[in-house]
Amino acid sequence: MADFDIVQLPARSDNFAVLIHDPVSGNTASIDAPDAAPIKAELSARGWRLTHILVTHKHMDHVEGIGPLRQAYNLTVIGPQKSAAETGLYDKTVADGDRLEFAGAGVQVIETPGHTLDHVSYFMPAQKVAFTADTLFALGCGRVFEGTPQMMWESLKKLRALPDETVVYCGHEYTLANAEFALSVEPDNAVLAARADEIRALRAAGKPTLPTTIKREKETNPFLRADDPVLAGAVGMAGADPVAVFAEVRGRKDRF
Repeated sequence: MADFDIVQLPARSDNFAVLIHDPVSGNTASIDAPDAAPIKAELSARGWRLTHILVTHKHMDHVEGIGPLRQAYNLTVIGPQKSAAETGLYDKTVADGDRLEFAGAGVQVIETPGHTLDHVSYFMPAQKVAFTADTLFALGCGRVFEGTPQMMWESLKKLRALPDETVVYCGHEYTLANAEFALSVEPDNAVLAARADEIRALRAAGKPTLPTTIKREKETNPFLRADDPVLAGAVGMAGADPVAVFAEVRGRKDRF
């Protein structure tokens, strides 16, 4: 199993880019490119060369850095087939179930639409790492812009099915706001309350709340628990279809 260095970088106001570096081959991939400047600065500081960008979806705050990075490095941009024509940014496209290879390691492509129709997540099973961008956040999920609640719920179930120990890197530092919302739904959830305390302490210290794990999200993220009777009861929808419960919770978050 390849031993990679993984570095999470803050970018823009609340985005993250993530660099994956293979010390043997020297290959380095960026998950999304929200802003070229912090990515270039980190690469320079570490003496790394960017060889790949793996794009999760078409939104500008995830792709705006591609142009300058392409000018600076000899790299390959890989992105979702469903937005290839619209963006014109990708050298190679991927779809659900595709398997990439990066520095000898397998990367599985999981279509996770809902936030956008083109959204994909990347999972490296040997490294037990997933990059979920704006589908799954710590204690949250992306706003449903282009898809439907059912589409987003199905996408979240795919990610929930990954191994518990999977380390999850997300696209934004939204965790504190997500925690406050989750507590408004389940004020008596002791596990959630304890996690919210941890998150407040991290943010007060200026530290990131990410990455997270699938296990932690299954325990405390309300958007992964729309089929949990306890969560359904908490929003007054005992016995309702999970898609309806998810739509209710997502709607509440939109108005929170």
